[in-house]
Amino acid sequence: MFAKLAKFLKWHISSPEYDLSGELYEQLKPFRLPLIFIVLMTIIGTLGYMLIDNFSLIDALYQAGMTFTTVGFTEVNKISTFGRLFTILFIFTGFLVFTFSMGLVIEVLKKGTLTRILEERSMLYKIASLKNHFIICYHNLYTIELAKQFRENHVPFVVVDANPQLGELAAKHKYPYYIIAEPHTQTAMLKSHFSSAKGLISLSDNIADNIAMVTSARLFEKELGRVPYFIMTSANSDGEAEKLIKLGANSIVSATKLVAQRLNAISARPDMENMLEKFVYDKNTALDIEEIKVPDYSWLRFKRIKETHLRTIVNTDIVGLRDQNNKFLPMPNGDTLIGTGSRLLVIGTAESIRAAKRLIYSKHKPEEYRYV
Repeated sequence: MFAKLAKFLKWHISSPEYDLSGELYEQLKPFRLPLIFIVLMTIIGTLGYMLIDNFSLIDALYQAGMTFTTVGFTEVNKISTFGRLFTILFIFTGFLVFTFSMGLVIEVLKKGTLTRILEERSMLYKIASLKNHFIICYHNLYTIELAKQFRENHVPFVVVDANPQLGELAAKHKYPYYIIAEPHTQTAMLKSHFSSAKGLISLSDNIADNIAMVTSARLFEKELGRVPYFIMTSANSDGEAEKLIKLGANSIVSATKLVAQRLNAISARPDMENMLEKFVYDKNTALDIEEIKVPDYSWLRFKRIKETHLRTIVNTDIVGLRDQNNKFLPMPNGDTLIGTGSRLLVIGTAESIRAAKRLIYSKHKPEEYRYV
């Protein structure tokens, strides 16, 4: 009944791919002995009052509970002299059990491992609900800035790093989700719910770390048999970038080259650079630019650009076209053919681009074209 109600209300709690139950059980094992002692003391006290003073089961249990917990309520029934001696012994024994039990509990909590596991378990359940998120591997200055941009654009992400202080760093830099583990390991991939991720971003300064991440991600992808991940990584040289591309990285970013290109652009054409920066990076600008993939089922496939009429219908312009061989054609003319696997670079407002996507993703020619 509850399952049907949950399904009707679309309540669904995703389970993490990595189970911490074993580690949690190991931390809770020390609590078994105190619990056994408490149960034994309750049984001994109950039987003692039943045998010594002929208490009923309920009265004996009630009296034993009050005595053991030192609540101090009045006696349920009159207690004999021998019963009072039993009560004194029961109180002292109960105090020793309580002291021993509290010592064990404090010792476990003092280590902090149990608290850490419970916090991590809660984090894993939150991450398990993510879909089409990005995994950002290795914490550094680039991660801080990228996380800021992702938050502003509402892009879900998980930061993964082996740094034990990542929890404090996450709180400082407002990472909503994080995992403390070596990013290239299977444990990290399971904990970060990599199976439902959109892509991976590896930002290590060490090329070996980035190579390990790209290789591990592609192997994990093959095991799952899923749609290929979009993998981005950083490189310090053209040689490193070439290696990463061969291993399966989709996009390589070189911080040194990007800085040099920006400085060169600003030096050569400062006004154009300022306009481009506001146009591309300012989220408050009215204009937007986006690359839209034309699906195989789209009615636009094998049509010419002039037949799309995007400018007339939704007020967007096609300023570039990338074919299935990744060859980019800037400012294509109206007779350019939209082939299989083409990507259209369109410019317009956010609303008009959404409308253009709807037209491009249509399987049949939309009604809007009836009057064009």
